[in-house]
Amino acid sequence: MRVLLIEDDRKAARLLSKGLQEEGFVVDVASTGEGGEEQAALNEYDVVILDWLLPGRDGLAVCRALRVSGNSTPILMLTARDSVSDRVSGLGTGADDYLTKPFAFDELLARIRALLRRSRTAQPVVLRVADLTLDPVTRRVARGSLVVTLTPKEYAILEVLMRNVGQVVSRTRLAERVWDEASEVLDNLVDAHVSHLRKKVDREASAPLIQTIRGVGYRLGADEP
Repeated sequence: MRVLLIEDDRKAARLLSKGLQEEGFVVDVASTGEGGEEQAALNEYDVVILDWLLPGRDGLAVCRALRVSGNSTPILMLTARDSVSDRVSGLGTGADDYLTKPFAFDELLARIRALLRRSRTAQPVVLRVADLTLDPVTRRVARGSLVVTLTPKEYAILEVLMRNVGQVVSRTRLAERVWDEASEVLDNLVDAHVSHLRKKVDREASAPLIQTIRGVGYRLGADEP
């Protein structure tokens, strides 16, 4: 899961980013509203965490601009303002949820996961491709009756492939979805992680599911006859 955190308080942004990364999220950070808008336009995110009080373009303006542009990514607004009128203003501009500062990290995490569940109501709770299953809630992966233990990066790659089953996913897109933008991701690094993933997912199976599309990337699905 990839999160965009728009927060001008560097200490708060660093702590939130670290906590989310420890929970398996890929986190990009923007310190201004303008920077956040630009990143949201360039990249695909699962959730935007948006501080209300930003220098220059504030959170309300950013939220409104994202919605006007057609961006439907769930937005969680953070603010010290707790009056009913403030909450109404935040939700009225297009935010999906509202969290008042100070807050417990566990509550932030719970609200993010609730937004993710809500945004995916049209998708199956457990992803299935042939006898391969992935549960986004418990992060459990299994091939048939065998549980597959994956590293956070391997899990993230597999989830991207399973959500795009049958489609070719380029190395560039995998890098964008699985590594944060500060990382310098080379093709051979992506290939190495996919190689480890393939050994775990396909090693004991009679029908390999992870296919290499030479010069492009990878595709998940059974070979066509």
